[in-house]
Amino acid sequence: MKILLETERLILRQFTEDDTDNLFELNSDPEVVRFTQDRQIERSVIQTEMLPKIFAYYEKYDGYGVWAAIEKSSQEFIGWFLFRAVEYASYFDPALANKSDIELGYRLRKVFWGKGYATEGSKALIFKGFEDLGTQCVVSVALTANVASIRVMQKAGLKLEKRFIYEAIGQEVVIYVLPKDEFKVKNCITN
Repeated sequence: MKILLETERLILRQFTEDDTDNLFELNSDPEVVRFTQDRQIERSVIQTEMLPKIFAYYEKYDGYGVWAAIEKSSQEFIGWFLFRAVEYASYFDPALANKSDIELGYRLRKVFWGKGYATEGSKALIFKGFEDLGTQCVVSVALTANVASIRVMQKAGLKLEKRFIYEAIGQEVVIYVLPKDEFKVKNCITN
């Protein structure tokens, strides 16, 4: 299994078939998926649909995809980080973002909330994207009601770009953006 990057407290690595139970547990917590369109996903769907899509993305794009997040001190699975072309997002609309923009996302187990892991992983991915992968612009999207996720975006250096009603769910959504020319290395390597 390939490790994408390590931070002081995290390892971001490729998913494997052995992560089926980790993904099932993560998506089974109603608090974790409260601000998403996801609901509990059966193990069989994780194995036959979700993981094959993740694996195919690794094959197609070097350095981009959905990454399992592991806490270094305990070696526990804490969730995932997404860093991929925004055109693969369910909400993608060329009026909202360029298809070459890179989407940043994260989902962590509730027991790991409030420890700064989402910000730490996000900053590390942004740094890697701009410094090593040729990323030109990072975007992140959240429901307006998801204040904690928006705070992570802000701490990672992204700025509010747009607000809109996402018709599919009838709720207000915000898009935060960080173009490469506004990227500050200091912001990404300090917590």
